[in-house]
Amino acid sequence: MVDVLLGLQWGDEGKGKIVDYFAGKYDVIARFQGGPNAGHTLYVNGQKVVLRTIPSGVFHENTINLIGNGVVLDPVAFKKESEDISALGIDLTKNLFIAEKTHIIVPTHRALDKASEMAKGNDKIGSTLKGIGPAYMDKTGRNGLRVGDVMSADFEALYGKLKAKHLELLSHYDSSEFSDDIAAWEAEFFDAVKFLRTMNVVAGEYFINEKLKAGKKVLAEGAQGSMLDVDFGTYPFVTSSNTISAGVCNGLGIAPQWIKEVIGVTKAYCTRVGSGPFPTELHDATGEQLRAAGHEFGAVTGRPRRCGWIDLVALNYTCMLSGVTQLVMTKSDVLDEFDEVLACTAYEINGQQTKQLPFQLTGLDVKPVYETFPGWTDKTSTCKQFNELPNEMKSFVSSVEKYLAVPVKYVSNGPGRDQILEQ
Repeated sequence: MVDVLLGLQWGDEGKGKIVDYFAGKYDVIARFQGGPNAGHTLYVNGQKVVLRTIPSGVFHENTINLIGNGVVLDPVAFKKESEDISALGIDLTKNLFIAEKTHIIVPTHRALDKASEMAKGNDKIGSTLKGIGPAYMDKTGRNGLRVGDVMSADFEALYGKLKAKHLELLSHYDSSEFSDDIAAWEAEFFDAVKFLRTMNVVAGEYFINEKLKAGKKVLAEGAQGSMLDVDFGTYPFVTSSNTISAGVCNGLGIAPQWIKEVIGVTKAYCTRVGSGPFPTELHDATGEQLRAAGHEFGAVTGRPRRCGWIDLVALNYTCMLSGVTQLVMTKSDVLDEFDEVLACTAYEINGQQTKQLPFQLTGLDVKPVYETFPGWTDKTSTCKQFNELPNEMKSFVSSVEKYLAVPVKYVSNGPGRDQILEQ
């Protein structure tokens, strides 16, 4: 069967550590969507490692890892990431495979991303300018290049055709500044393409289904968060792919009946990077305290994250969309220093309370309705068992479970591999 592990908020929920924790229980870890803007942070032998495209199971010797066709892969970022992992003694040629139908990000995608975002002025969506949106646009526009094309003898001609299309699009912007960028990017791009050709490229859909039929256990790993889903997130401030569990089927090429558990990851509070609505965002000293205590800065971009209290309305929505069967609550120890902890249980819009997400959060005056919980003075990062947690924290966890009608099976109380408590 396939178990799915998803972020339930706006990303940065700590999925990388959780996949790493579970990886030893699975034969295959498969990444099913997203691009290299999503950084999964792990701590391996005390050393911080940020994964962007490569699945989080690569540090487990007997685990196979697959980059699925739903991902968009930047050969340059992939080469750098692979070199960083190899420097830690990991042989990726033994346990990493790439689906041949995975779309690739080319240099002019980055230029288009930058030009488009600059043209939006004050309406920027907060793109990381890594070419991910334009790559997905070419995918749906049936113009994209895929990893399988890289293996073709006429790849440079295929690339030249796509580049010409992109240069025509760039001519509609003030694009003179991009010519030097593109030339520099191309040099490293074609070097990275040579590296990509040395990797294990497979027919991903057959590869994963053969593993399933052989009785192998698969963990499907998502990137970004459910509230950034292109269909169901806070549109247009979303990513370019489906981040909910439905994306597993078309992102890997498996049928729905293979899916068993859906493991949702949520912080004990809430964060968001970039633009877009965020009902529980705190613009005060408490928000700053959350950011400092949680070290809330992007794993890839370094951007400071916007911080707020946990939003149970949004969490209930994403649990519903993905059919979440169990929850992992991360960064619970960050709340140790607060005298009280809040949770949003409803939205007040135009004087009316609702527990449903409206069609469009943008432009609405949304007032979060909070339930307040007493804080705890004990440091939870040293706890080794769930029962050792302060009663106040256990009460908070229990209230979250009751609201969502989904059990919190695990509580992460620190960044270390061993700092996770099973309930």
